[in-house]
Amino acid sequence: MNQKHKFETNAIRNQLKRSENLEHSVPLYLTSSFVFEDAEDMRASFAEEKERNIYSRYSNPNSSEFISKVCQMEGAEEGFAFASGMAAVFSTLAALLDSGDHVISARSIFGSTHSLFQNFFPKWNISHSYFDTNDLDTLEPLITPKTKLIYAETPTNPGVDILDMEVLGQMAKKHNLILVIDNCFASPYLQQPIKFGADLVIHSGTKLMDGQGRVLAGITVGTRELMDKVYRFSRITGPALSPFNAWVLSKSLETLAVRVDRHCENALKLAYYLEGHAKVNWVKYPFLKSHPKHHIAKKQMKAGGCVVAFEVKGGLTAGKTFFDSIQLLSLSANLGDSRSIVTHPASTTHSKLSVKERQESGITEGMVRISVGLEHIDDIIADISQALG
Repeated sequence: MNQKHKFETNAIRNQLKRSENLEHSVPLYLTSSFVFEDAEDMRASFAEEKERNIYSRYSNPNSSEFISKVCQMEGAEEGFAFASGMAAVFSTLAALLDSGDHVISARSIFGSTHSLFQNFFPKWNISHSYFDTNDLDTLEPLITPKTKLIYAETPTNPGVDILDMEVLGQMAKKHNLILVIDNCFASPYLQQPIKFGADLVIHSGTKLMDGQGRVLAGITVGTRELMDKVYRFSRITGPALSPFNAWVLSKSLETLAVRVDRHCENALKLAYYLEGHAKVNWVKYPFLKSHPKHHIAKKQMKAGGCVVAFEVKGGLTAGKTFFDSIQLLSLSANLGDSRSIVTHPASTTHSKLSVKERQESGITEGMVRISVGLEHIDDIIADISQALG
């Protein structure tokens, strides 16, 4: 890694040291374990007197390269790669939280993360409170002596709301709290939460990092002190990323910048189109001037990302007609894929939330989430146009 080089160059050139074969592209290390030279080498390795690979549940050359790239992109000290985005979310929080601790989270978060707070962490006496995503003044009154951590997504899933990470960072520092940001919707190419005060950054590598809907993956990066706790929890509980998926992701990161540029270009054009459509109630995209937090998005993001949210006039019935009329785009729950995807959050990704909880998160029955892909924008707009018509 060369600090003088640009993001795109480091994404391609930050690789493992070549072996004696002098391979140009890093090979796959499909091995469960690694051998030792002698008894002393084995003892010293397990005593952590040496930094080396022992077992692929702990580390693997392919995982190490992927982690190194993301750490460099995010400006982080250490990281750990997981089998999925939710494995990263759960393992990170479980490693840091103890019985009796309290978490403050933005109300608008991914449905599965909400389920962790609502249904699983209470079993271990870990409580939570939600602050209003669009009003950060509601956060500080929720802080108690037991509060340990602030959790947020920005942009949020699925409503692409924007949170001011600088304000969150200042709040966390003031009260000596850990700030964890899910940066999945933006990718490290568009924003780096650590610059604004985040201690840890989480990604679902399944999304923009892979970019082609091929593998599941997650990663958490951040300070060396906190990541040591995450690593030690994860090496015992076993949610590690497979070497093959790590290899795929490391190669995918080489094209992250060029892909995300096209995603953002297409998404902004689609948002402009939808904003003027007679059958659309509202459109939300961070780089639309009509977005209520447009000025904050411009401050902390390079571009607006790949996700556009909008509401079809006519509620659930009109929404169902729209989805049944889609011809080119995919009906799926994924995002960040090269192929454009349309999702109905109320009946899919956030269906486990109650009607009241969805309303509080800004998820209406007619809301549509579009992950804008890399197809020609004219074809994307034509399919959405005929479906709305």
